[in-house]
Amino acid sequence: MNKLLLATSNKGKVIEIREALGALPLSILSFADLVMSITMPEENGTTYADNALIKARSIFAQTGIPSLADDSGIVVEALANELGVETRRWGAGPNASDEEWIQYFLERMGTEENRAARFICNLALVDADGDEHLFEGVCDGEITATLEADYLPGLPISACFKPKGYDHVYSALSVEEKNRISHRGRATAKLKAYLSGI
Repeated sequence: MNKLLLATSNKGKVIEIREALGALPLSILSFADLVMSITMPEENGTTYADNALIKARSIFAQTGIPSLADDSGIVVEALANELGVETRRWGAGPNASDEEWIQYFLERMGTEENRAARFICNLALVDADGDEHLFEGVCDGEITATLEADYLPGLPISACFKPKGYDHVYSALSVEEKNRISHRGRATAKLKAYLSGI
């Protein structure tokens, strides 16, 4: 496998995954590198793995290129049964800008004393043979009262999620540090180990 297509339109995820996989002898493509238009499927799964596989399967079927999809979300203890697999569609809604989404989220968290949260990422790979592989990463932490750093497009919570044992939010960490401890970084490390062994 010499090509890998990132099955996401989230620019922040493209940046993070490319950074994490950069050392591999792979041409890592995004939708911007294609000459064809892509139709994203409806994410109607009940788990992160379901949604990641729905996206990876669809993009592989459309392009014939080995495809990697990410489905991530956050579980906040104070907001039981909210967020999770619906994180980006929750609150201000799927069409909200990053700024609108995070403003709603911080206002909703404003009166909550319990700030504990867990980020979860599932990566789904459909390889050149159509075989499917899943990789999961988890990171525990807490929600800060305000945004404490800038953030990549599509990843606003990274500016108010402080990993357990760290003094800085995700987006204030170095690329290397975030790739080592974040939910997406941990899932990508498992993927990288798998691809390195092929």
